Amino acid sequence: MSRRKTTWLFLSLLIFMTLAGLLLSVKLGAVSMTWEEIRTGIFSGGQFKQIILHLRLPRAILAYLVGAALALSGAILQGYFRNPLADPFVLGVSSGASLGAVLSLELGLSWAVFGFSSQSWLAFFSSLLLVGSVYLVSESQRSGRSESLLLTGIAAGAMASALTSFLLFRRSDAYEQAVFWLLGSFSLSGWKEVWLMLPYFLLALFISAYFAPEMNLLALGDEVAQSLGCPVKSIRRLYLFLATLLASFSVAVAGIIGFVGLIVPHSVRLLIGPDHRRLFIFSGLTGGMMMIFCDLLARTIFAPSEIPIGVITAALGAPFFIYLLNHHTRRSS
Repeated sequence: MSRRKTTWLFLSLLIFMTLAGLLLSVKLGAVSMTWEEIRTGIFSGGQFKQIILHLRLPRAILAYLVGAALALSGAILQGYFRNPLADPFVLGVSSGASLGAVLSLELGLSWAVFGFSSQSWLAFFSSLLLVGSVYLVSESQRSGRSESLLLTGIAAGAMASALTSFLLFRRSDAYEQAVFWLLGSFSLSGWKEVWLMLPYFLLALFISAYFAPEMNLLALGDEVAQSLGCPVKSIRRLYLFLATLLASFSVAVAGIIGFVGLIVPHSVRLLIGPDHRRLFIFSGLTGGMMMIFCDLLARTIFAPSEIPIGVITAALGAPFFIYLLNHHTRRSS
């Protein structure tokens, strides 16, 4: 089958699976509903309207946006580092966000701005601050290569994780609240989180797709890209900012959800090829679809109890990561 036919077949499958996931997310849960009751609740009101329109539907849409944002962020960073093992949290975004959230609990902050808690805001800004610091430190080194950025990010993330563990040790009573940030959940999601994520995700998707030809040039190496007229430094800064912004917003509204940004872009690359003009868009579509079904599993397996969604994504992603690591090692040798 040609690459073009594979791409169109994959797109059709993604649309079908996404619509099916949204319908199942609205139907399934602790409260059982028939399709007729769902139709009545949406169009005519009734006792299920609140559950459908204000609980399940915004949760499913937010899960889609977060999954799409993490997958797009992972696709950007894998192209940035030219490494299929890169993911949105490789530069310390997750560690910085969890540190900010736990620090908010430690300080006893309870304020809210635009409907978002202090934990969300501190998680967002601390992740941006950490990655910004990592970038400045790596730029100050003479080499200025992506390897320097990667290693600096790993060290900074380890330091932030150590501080987070220390704060949790001091405030063991806050551990249950911290689980939301450390393992991820959509249990507190609503329309305000959807409207926060949507414009930034669409803007990041448009910009990344618009400059995708430059990312294709970067895949050839910085020297080659520079000789072909690509403004390497500016493009690298732009993509680093977009990837960090997407991951930070995702953590701010849903906590830390691992492996999505690692396995989705790599899987999509195997199916439709390495061209970033398609890879960015299809990674977002696939990540959103995957996250809808992961969230559906998280809240229905042991309903009415709910499993942190990070447990689901880790259970699915860890075996794939081991395969990916072994495959990458064999190719390198």
